[in-house]
Amino acid sequence: MLTRLLIVLLAILNVGVALWWMAPRAEPVAVVPPAEPGVASLEVLPSPAPGNVSPAAPAAAETPVAAAVDAAPLNAAPAAVAATEAKPTALPPAATAALETKTDQAKPAEIKPAETRPPAVVQCASLGPYATQAQAQAAMTALGADAARPRLREVPGKAASSYRVLIAPAASREEAQATAKRIVEAGFSDYFVVSQGEEANAVALGQYRNREGAERRLASLTAAGFPAKLATSGTEIAPSWWVDTATAGAATPASLKQRAAAAQQQSLDCARLR
Repeated sequence: MLTRLLIVLLAILNVGVALWWMAPRAEPVAVVPPAEPGVASLEVLPSPAPGNVSPAAPAAAETPVAAAVDAAPLNAAPAAVAATEAKPTALPPAATAALETKTDQAKPAEIKPAETRPPAVVQCASLGPYATQAQAQAAMTALGADAARPRLREVPGKAASSYRVLIAPAASREEAQATAKRIVEAGFSDYFVVSQGEEANAVALGQYRNREGAERRLASLTAAGFPAKLATSGTEIAPSWWVDTATAGAATPASLKQRAAAAQQQSLDCARLR
């Protein structure tokens, strides 16, 4: 009995399910969330049929959306606010000037090439001659800072081939012989009276190969009161002193010559001053 009852119930359930599947159903309705106050709602326009779309249709479809975005208040939806913030905002003049100044300071400074001046022309010269070392030293001191690397240089002299001591020719031969007699009486020997030539009637008192010997003989005769003199045979050049220097600053060899009171100025290779 119980088994038949269960079979009848299962049959009724199967019939009910079949009738439910066969009954027509309504299309689901989309639930639109309520819009916030002050926010414009978007309407979906029906898409036109293919082939009937005109060129002006896209512009017409975009116009309500653009108007809705521009009209959105500050409390609008995030999409509307993002569209509003996308527009460029003009800065005040003071902020623009400050931004440009900061940008200029951030730029790397332009490196200007250093100005190169042409080196001063250095000239070298020898100034002199000076008879003594003391005179050359005084001239070098007078040059001061206008002279660079100054130094003293001695030029040896050139001796004559021979030196003679004599008394100048007399007016006559008798007068020359009288002078010779006085010389003998004073204790001097080695003399003779010149009889011809340019020195005729002169009294020769000795000939020497070096100057020192001739000067000693001359000194003794002069001390005895005889007007003797020294004569040379050949060319004799006395030793001299020179100041070798290079120019410094705006000085020139001519200006150095003037300051050193030199009689001559000779060119000099600057390599000799190193």
